[in-house]
Amino acid sequence: MFRTKYRYYVALLLFFAGVLNYMDRSALSIMAPLIKGDLKITDSQLGILFSCFFIGYCLFCFIGGWGADKYGPKRVYGWAMAVWSLFCGATALVGGFFHLVIVRVLFGIGEGPMGTTTNKSISNWFPKKEVGRAVGFTNAGQPLGAALSAPIVGFVGLYCGWRISFIVIALLGFVWLGAWLLFFKDKPEIHNKVSEEEAALIVNSRPAKETCQKAQTGHDSMWRYILSMPVIGVALAFFCFNYIQYFFLSWLPIYLVDFQHLDIKSMSIVGMLPWLGATVGFIAGGAICDYIFGKLNNFVLSRKIIIFVGLGIAAISVFATAYVSSLYMAVTCITIATIFAYMTPQACWSLLQDIVPPEKIGTTGGFVHLLSNLAGIMSPAVTGFIIQYGGGYHSAFILASILAVGGMIALFLLVKSRAPMPLAAS
Repeated sequence: MFRTKYRYYVALLLFFAGVLNYMDRSALSIMAPLIKGDLKITDSQLGILFSCFFIGYCLFCFIGGWGADKYGPKRVYGWAMAVWSLFCGATALVGGFFHLVIVRVLFGIGEGPMGTTTNKSISNWFPKKEVGRAVGFTNAGQPLGAALSAPIVGFVGLYCGWRISFIVIALLGFVWLGAWLLFFKDKPEIHNKVSEEEAALIVNSRPAKETCQKAQTGHDSMWRYILSMPVIGVALAFFCFNYIQYFFLSWLPIYLVDFQHLDIKSMSIVGMLPWLGATVGFIAGGAICDYIFGKLNNFVLSRKIIIFVGLGIAAISVFATAYVSSLYMAVTCITIATIFAYMTPQACWSLLQDIVPPEKIGTTGGFVHLLSNLAGIMSPAVTGFIIQYGGGYHSAFILASILAVGGMIALFLLVKSRAPMPLAAS
């Protein structure tokens, strides 16, 4: 199996990268109740800290995707992991709000290439019929990392101090980096551990193979895809998902402590549940995408169905959370929201792979990731100001549900076929 199914080992590497990425990323929100008191940070300042991470992150989503196309995912992912682990650990050295702003921006620069480089790696390593499951499985590591972050970072921070918790998870990143450099190659056909049969299976059935010849003529620049209706539609749907994701990723632990009145230890346990649900949603969404595709033989429709259902049920559940007061009902609604919301990103990624040829998937995916992750700048900061100066958590939940509906509308209006029609056509 090692030589005939080596792509599964690649999937495991990408899975654990996602675990570490979201464990590192969510550590600040887990430790926020302690950091706020230690560094004298307000809710609005905390929202700014969550958002400033995405200043560097969004820019390097695009740069990382371009780099993955030009230099290969092995080199780009290696540098990304090294940089984000370094500045995750550097969080332990900050002395105040402005120090933390600088570290978070640099930390975001390191994490920026992850999503697009993961997608590029999957495009290189998996046949089209397995893309949905591959994206679902590898990305399932992300919410699982957020789930594990609550007990690991929470208990380490509680008993050893919040600064030590950042050092511990940074060291795990360097362990993964060693495995990546040792076991990964940019393409299966150049890896000496991959059998000829597996390499042929992957090479002969890569996504959007039929569009490759047009791309190679030089008449189709990357802008033809980046500024097309289907790509912008996917980006907007992804943006609306990301607003919900970063709302929960940044503010859920603080909501459980400040609004539901849990202590750090209880929050570390209860806070796992929505992210375990999100992990189920990631895996199930990918599998269901491929199942529907097998039944309908319509790649675009199979992905659109999953995105519509996922965002729709998430919108209802998030809206309901605004009107419940008990801890049990709130966590139940949030968990249902994460299960269905997290069915959508792998559908967006795999849908993009059918619209864009492999030679441009890194760059176009980076642009989509840049646009969609602008939600990371907007969501935490807007939520912080709403909580401190506006209608509190009630209004924050309602806004998130409205944006989920907006993602469904954008998908319906803009993604009607896989042809890269220009926006002017709308």
